[in-house]
Amino acid sequence: MNRAETCRRGKRTSRAGIREVAAAAGVSITTVSDALNGKGRLPDATRRHVREVADRLGYRPSAAARTLRTGKSGLIGLTVTTYGDEPFTFTEFPYFAEMARAATSSALARGYALVILPATSRHDVWSNVTLDGTVVIDPSDHDPVVTELVRQGLPVVSDGRPAGSLPVTAWVDNDHEAAVTGILDHLATAGARRIGLLTGTTTDTYTHLSTTAYLNWCALVGQDPVYEAYPAHDPCAGAVAADRLLARPDRPDAVYGLFDPNGTDLLAAARRYGLRVPDDLLLVCCSESSVYANTEPPITTLSLKPRRIGTAVVQLLIDAIEGVETDQPVEQVVPTELIVRTSSQRWESRATVSPPLLTRAR
Repeated sequence: MNRAETCRRGKRTSRAGIREVAAAAGVSITTVSDALNGKGRLPDATRRHVREVADRLGYRPSAAARTLRTGKSGLIGLTVTTYGDEPFTFTEFPYFAEMARAATSSALARGYALVILPATSRHDVWSNVTLDGTVVIDPSDHDPVVTELVRQGLPVVSDGRPAGSLPVTAWVDNDHEAAVTGILDHLATAGARRIGLLTGTTTDTYTHLSTTAYLNWCALVGQDPVYEAYPAHDPCAGAVAADRLLARPDRPDAVYGLFDPNGTDLLAAARRYGLRVPDDLLLVCCSESSVYANTEPPITTLSLKPRRIGTAVVQLLIDAIEGVETDQPVEQVVPTELIVRTSSQRWESRATVSPPLLTRAR
């Protein structure tokens, strides 16, 4: 090995220490320590500046040293509690994969590691992992996992508005009522006269608020509701529900599906019944999957922006863990985006619809 290669290898393996961060940031070692540990009375700008410099230099605090100094493990959890008894069913949905990827990156930037936990607390691993806090995705009302975590004194941040009086520290969500109303208006403008819904049987706020928005819209425009509900964690049940919806005597001429597989399920069911999309049936589903850009025809999708949500929930959780006072609201609403494709545009209406539409929260 020559000297140049040795130097290159040395550069790759060296880690900046707290002294190097202090020198590069132009502050004292104490200021760096306070900024990275959420202590002291530092201006927000100074705290952000130190963290940016530390991240640029690749500084990572020693986990063992931090645990001894602060009593914290540097581990935060992420779990879903409402999608069935199988431990990791939720990871099969693109939304959760995107959200977890962003949450992991955001945690690492703050010096924490994110642990994906099984869907229910009955698994022994929960008691074997020392966590500083947890992100819970789509908790149900009276969620026992959230209640137990709070009882243990752990900060809990929810991806999804908590139902009722669920005692979370903070939450991040979309304006689901506005998003669903926008989709239904979009379908009506494209010529739909009887719009159906595929929804779930769970009690999380995403399902509840979206379904309620659909029912309210139907009441407002004078349409009888046409919907089918199924356990969202069961893909086979989704395909059956899609078939059941299109087999009804009051079959809809447009459908919005709340969950990721609904687009392909409805497309397959339409073909079985000889329905042409979009001529006989307009389709929209909520999904982060790129597969819908290449179906035949391409399917209009609603994006809930999981990367933005994943980043936001982790920042709120770590701020709560470290006791950092910020100007961030503990209840945040992230805009959705309706990506309009062929499946929701009839030929006569396509010239007047401008893709993509943006459904903005309040």
